[in-house]
Amino acid sequence: MLPAGARRILELAKRDRGAARAALAALPAEEQVALICESPVARRAELLHLVSAPEEVIPLIPPAELCFVAKAVGLTDAGWLLEHASEEQIATAIDLDAWSALAPDRGRLAEWLAALADAGEETLLRAAHGIDFELLVLLLRSRLRVLLIGRDEADEVPAGGLTIDGQFHLFPRESGDDLEDVMGLLTALFSQDYWFYNRLLQAVTQELEAETEESALRWRSGRLQDLGFPPIEDAKRIYSFVRKEQLAKLPSGPRALEVGEWPLPVWMPSLPAGSEGDHLLFRAMAAVGEEERRPLLFAFLALANRVAVADELPLGDAETLPAATEKAARVASLGLAHLARENAVEPTALLGRVSLERLFVVGANLAGSAAAQPRRDEGPAEALPPRAPTDLEDPEPL
Repeated sequence: MLPAGARRILELAKRDRGAARAALAALPAEEQVALICESPVARRAELLHLVSAPEEVIPLIPPAELCFVAKAVGLTDAGWLLEHASEEQIATAIDLDAWSALAPDRGRLAEWLAALADAGEETLLRAAHGIDFELLVLLLRSRLRVLLIGRDEADEVPAGGLTIDGQFHLFPRESGDDLEDVMGLLTALFSQDYWFYNRLLQAVTQELEAETEESALRWRSGRLQDLGFPPIEDAKRIYSFVRKEQLAKLPSGPRALEVGEWPLPVWMPSLPAGSEGDHLLFRAMAAVGEEERRPLLFAFLALANRVAVADELPLGDAETLPAATEKAARVASLGLAHLARENAVEPTALLGRVSLERLFVVGANLAGSAAAQPRRDEGPAEALPPRAPTDLEDPEPL
C-alpha cells in the first residue's frame, strides 16, 4: 500500500508533473528516501523519476532496496538508476543478486555488467573497481578466451578475434556473442587504468577457476556477515534438534542480547504495534519499553536473515525479507508460547531470558513433530527442512 505522501505526489504528477517534482524536492533528501522505500517496490521507479536531484537521493537508498528497484525496473532499463549509485550499493546488489547458492551466477553477472555499461563509462569504471577482482575474472572467463600474442607474431593470430592493444586477442566462447559489453568494459579500463586492464586479462589466462571462485566466495561471505547474513552452516543451527525433555528448559538468569546493531542493507521495517491479531512474538515485543525494543528489533532481523540464508532464499528478491520475517515471527511465536505455558511465565518476561534464535529452535522442533498441535497463540505449524540425522544433541547451551 502506498504511503499517503507518496500517493499525493503520484496523483499530483498525473495533473502537473512539474508541481509533483517541486513538492518532492521540497522534502529533505532523507525524507524523499523514506517516501520511496516505504512505497511498494513496483511503484518506486515512478517516484524516482520525479526526483529533481537523483545524485543526492539515490546514494542514500539502502543498497538492497536499490537492488530491488533495479530488478523491478528491469536491468536492461536500469542504467539511469545505476548511474548515480555508489560503489557500495553496486557491490552489495551484485552480492545479493548475482550468486546462486555458493557460486557466482555468470549469467546474472553479465546482466549487471550490461546494465552498468548502459549507465555510462564512469559508472562502469566505478563498478569495476568496486566489485571483487575475482568476479570480473570469472565473468570474463565465462564469456571469452584470451590469447596473448606478441606484436611480431601477428601472422599467428587465429581469425575471428578482437583486440584492443594488439597483444591480448579475445575470442567469444559462444558463437554469436558480440562481446559488446565486455569490450566496453575492457576498452574503458585500457584507456583509464591500463595496469588493471593488463592484470585482469593476465588473470583470465592464468588463474585457476576453483581457486578464483573460492576467493570470490570468501570476500562475499565477509561482506554479507557485515550486513547481518551469517554463513549457511551457522544459519542452519536454527533447525537443530532438541530433545523433548529440553524443549521447555529455561536459562537460570537474565540473558544479555548477543546481537548488536549493524548497517542495514534494507529500509528499517516497522514491526506491528502488537494488536490482538499479530504473532505472539510481536505482541510481546510491543509490550516492552522503547529502549529494550530497539535491540530486540535487530535481534529479530538477525533471526529473519538466518531464516533467509538457511532456507536458501534468493537474497536479491524483494519478496525474501517479508517471507523470512513472517516465518521467523510465526515459528518463534510457537516456541515462545510453549516456553511461557510450560514455565508459567509471561511471554514478555521471557524476552529478557531467552534468545530469539532459541525461541525459533524450540518452535521449529515443535512444528516438526507430528505430535505438536497448534494452539491459539502458536499459529499453524508449517513444514520445515529435515534435520540432519547426525545432529542428536542440543547444540545451544541454555
